[in-house]
Amino acid sequence: MGEQLTIPGEPLLAQRLREAAGRDALGHALILSGQGDLPAAARFAAAAMECIGEGRPCGMCLPCRKVMRGVHPDIVTVTDPDHKNISVDVLRDVVADAYTLPNEGRRKVYVFPDCALLEAKAQNVLLKVVEDGPPHAAFLFCAANSAALLPTIRSRAVEWKLSPPEERAGADDGARTLCELLCRGQAAELAAFCAALEAGKTEREALRSLLSDARDLVAAGLAACYGAGGDPLAQRLAREVGRRRLSAAADTLQSFLRQCGTNVGVGHLAGALAVELAGQARAPRPRK
Repeated sequence: MGEQLTIPGEPLLAQRLREAAGRDALGHALILSGQGDLPAAARFAAAAMECIGEGRPCGMCLPCRKVMRGVHPDIVTVTDPDHKNISVDVLRDVVADAYTLPNEGRRKVYVFPDCALLEAKAQNVLLKVVEDGPPHAAFLFCAANSAALLPTIRSRAVEWKLSPPEERAGADDGARTLCELLCRGQAAELAAFCAALEAGKTEREALRSLLSDARDLVAAGLAACYGAGGDPLAQRLAREVGRRRLSAAADTLQSFLRQCGTNVGVGHLAGALAVELAGQARAPRPRK
């Protein structure tokens, strides 16, 4: 079920963070830098730290769901609405709180959503607890440019860079079309789209690319169901398709993506995909 949770536009980063979490190698201090969806990346990393399922973050266990909804009591977003920058007093409170045990989670995670608001004097308050704090305390620093943090902080953290927008591979047009059809929920349109893939003798690699991009978009829609960011299509998927149908669609796309690596004919795959997706569209949407 881990495939259902990702970072919008950053499937490779999500995979690397998940692999590190699986080895218990995420560390206690992470810098998330770049121009991408830093809040979504921070939620993903925090969920990985709290997850009690397999493939951390699994996205399905109670701690993951709480993190994605923003209600986990051990995930603290550090802000200071009373001042332009985060004051020294706020950070002293963070340091004191870091030495108390978690309420219910595996870690106490402190998220700094914009490190441009941390002046050098304030960062020095954090240095001791980041360097030699209790083992349950973790820190997520979000910064468009990691140079906003002091070298002494950077040297004690692991930096994970989000890809520049121009370097991200855009989703295949066919994948976006497929997700638009999922939003409309018309079984006949979905069947016709997949039939066109079959009739057009789509090549195996092209189908693999379409399914991979569609799966990532659906995963972004699932993340949006839990309050994560995402592009307008991901938000529309969350709103119009819903979590249960998106979960079913993600499982279907992942299954057919695996089958692309077998000897099953592409035409047969496209035809079977039409049946699966059209059947899901016909099923009544569960009431909230």
